[in-house]
Amino acid sequence: MEIKVEMINREVIKPSCPTPHHLRCFDLSLLDQLLHENYISVVIFYSNNPCDLPHFKAVDISHRLKTSLSETLRRFYPLAGRVKNNVSIECNDVGVDYLEARVDCHLSDILEQRPEQKMLYHFLPKVTEPMDQPSLEPLVLVQASFFECGGLAIGVCVSHKVADAATTSMFTNSWASAALAASGEAVLPPEFSAASRIPPRHKLPSLAMSLANETTVSRRYVFDAPKIDALKTKAACANVLQPTRVEAVSSLIWKCAITVSRSKRKFLLPSRLTQAVNIRERLTPPFPKNAFGNLVWFYRRETTDNEIQLHRLVTELRKGKEAFSEDYASKLSGDEAFSVVSPDIKHLSSLFASQGNTDHIFISSWCRYPLYEADFGLGKPTWVTMGNNIMFKNSIYLMDTRDGSGIEAWITLSEEDMALFEQDKDLLGFASSNPTVQD
Repeated sequence: MEIKVEMINREVIKPSCPTPHHLRCFDLSLLDQLLHENYISVVIFYSNNPCDLPHFKAVDISHRLKTSLSETLRRFYPLAGRVKNNVSIECNDVGVDYLEARVDCHLSDILEQRPEQKMLYHFLPKVTEPMDQPSLEPLVLVQASFFECGGLAIGVCVSHKVADAATTSMFTNSWASAALAASGEAVLPPEFSAASRIPPRHKLPSLAMSLANETTVSRRYVFDAPKIDALKTKAACANVLQPTRVEAVSSLIWKCAITVSRSKRKFLLPSRLTQAVNIRERLTPPFPKNAFGNLVWFYRRETTDNEIQLHRLVTELRKGKEAFSEDYASKLSGDEAFSVVSPDIKHLSSLFASQGNTDHIFISSWCRYPLYEADFGLGKPTWVTMGNNIMFKNSIYLMDTRDGSGIEAWITLSEEDMALFEQDKDLLGFASSNPTVQD
């Protein structure tokens, strides 16, 4: 189905109150500095339910979204500024980009088809400034797309230079709370202590974290709750009696990726998994849950086993998490932080550039971030999913399904690898290949 999306408005939204002078320079943390400058993106779809909710005209919804966004930027004031020299944010209140679009179909037309990233691209805001000039790039872009039926899609893009998945979720939910009520104070305000504990470096080595220029394919798989329970049972062992949902699904995907790699070669290569970790509650002392910024880092595990067994991979993941907490908990702070993460930087550079003699996959989990709670006054979302801004070769992104018990996985591989991966019988035994959202 071809979708026509017509842009009808583009404007800049600024904070509802000027940022005080003493807050005008916001230091990045070391982890902010090290991450690349692309956008984290999410698309949230809302159905029109006239029986359950009062009818709102598009103009009323638009006014509510813009007013509440302005109020939210007052509390998330760094997001209305611009990055300066990869050291700080100039909090000059220049604002964020807000776009509106009209869609020439009903939302049900989208939900009843098998969604592809090419389709989701229509609902994400496009950057107009050159991506190589951080001082000009907005840190947030949003797009409200209105369907003929009264449904709505809200696309949110937040710069990875200043925010991780947790911060993006916190910002989105704070905006929704401000739109739903007269006051947005019901959501815990952001806490800005990251740079004081993990300070920036003014002389930072050049990091080669550019993405590989290769044709890739992204596919969506959905694991429902009963299948995940069965997968957890299969993956359990003496070392990990009760695998988590994410551990079980991640291990299965890793196993399938190893199978693909080995089917193409006559020799055995090590296989490495790199897992993103929300470090807020893993450090000593912990950061609060509402800490703002990139408080995420990575651990990696490797296997050279001839026989690929699910329970062995689950054990590797559990050991990786435990080792991360031991190695980083008290060391990732102050001037010592850079020396702690330096060994990881070379690995990350080769990972993003698809270099080296190790097969690898990268997994990031957004599970448990409450994006399905983002109610802008239109009810809870019908579907929340990711845009393709952060997808690269050998990457896997996991999100909750609407019921909070299943997992939606977006998997990006080379065309050759995907042709083999999507035929894996173990995968298809536990996951549905790109079902419609209304299934």
